[in-house]
Amino acid sequence: MPPILQYGFRPFFFLAALYAGLAIPAWLAVYFTGHTLPGPFPGLAWHAHEMLFGYLSAVATGFVLTAIPNWTGRLPLSGLPLAGLVALWLIGRAACALVAEPVFAAVADLAFPSVLAFVIWREVVAGRNWKNAPVAAMITLFGVANALHHGENLGLAPDNLGLRLALGAAAMLIALIGGRIVPSFTRNWLVKAGKARLPASFDRIDEAALVTTALAAGLWIAVPESAATGAALFAAGTLLAARLTRWRGHQTVREPILLILHVGYGWLAVALLFLGASNVSDAVPESAALHALTAGAIGTMTLAVMTRASLGHTGREIVADRTVVANYCAVSLGAVLRVAAPFTGEWYVHVLACGGALWSAAFLLFVVRFAPVLFRARATSTSRRS
Repeated sequence: MPPILQYGFRPFFFLAALYAGLAIPAWLAVYFTGHTLPGPFPGLAWHAHEMLFGYLSAVATGFVLTAIPNWTGRLPLSGLPLAGLVALWLIGRAACALVAEPVFAAVADLAFPSVLAFVIWREVVAGRNWKNAPVAAMITLFGVANALHHGENLGLAPDNLGLRLALGAAAMLIALIGGRIVPSFTRNWLVKAGKARLPASFDRIDEAALVTTALAAGLWIAVPESAATGAALFAAGTLLAARLTRWRGHQTVREPILLILHVGYGWLAVALLFLGASNVSDAVPESAALHALTAGAIGTMTLAVMTRASLGHTGREIVADRTVVANYCAVSLGAVLRVAAPFTGEWYVHVLACGGALWSAAFLLFVVRFAPVLFRARATSTSRRS
């Protein structure tokens, strides 16, 4: 089979980055011109839907399909079955942009998360890998959130419930998976570098951070305007920040491909703090908090994972070259500008455009840099040394 269909990360990381790089300029064009796409969603709803259920779902799919063989010891999804899953994702994107009939668009779009959930649960059950059942549950919840957002468009679900469910699930995935890989990769690198002070082992602080984040996410999904929700979000953000400080991130400044993971996890803590602040005060606009979570935490962490996994799983050295560092700088600065835009008054439109341009440029740069990696065969030991 062609290399692009050998592992899930290959087609889905490529398509996710390409889609992120093109969808943001498309959204800005819709925003500035007032035009709408032929699909079932109005402009802002289409933007939110596609960044979550288009871009993020593709990244999560690539990551999970690649991780499952390590969890279960079974063969990865590849070849024609993988191509079929890719086709379903593409059909969903086309339907949400071009199919005006909302029921037809929903059916076409929801085929992908339905099949994906089946594939993941089949592997978890067949491999009896119950430890990773929470990840499968989060992926399933993401599909339910997609259905709720379509239901909202049909007048069958409460406003924004599907989006909050998707964002809550994404926050928990970052908290769970990021909480595994960030300290683990950092520990390995520090040991190799001969450092004596290593990331703290998992303990009650980590447990409290995850439990509080789950509680805060649940409250925000169900009762976003409650005072208890604001308090829980503040507590979760504070505990996640405390957790991050125990992972020795300041020692990784000279290793950008590792440092960016700490930056992405830091964005998650900031996002929950901002959401808590927006719950109790108008001083922090909700749009700033939401984009700290989306452009900041989700954008940074997914780009970090895609670059690292694309290099590691294709036999390349896991090192950030100048192009990859430029990726990280562009996505970080783009996120900062997007979060800052609501605070800039009459400069809002200009800051918004600059932030969107930088953020999308980071992913287009990923496409240029990693297309040869993803479409070519795994590097041999000789080519890796070279």
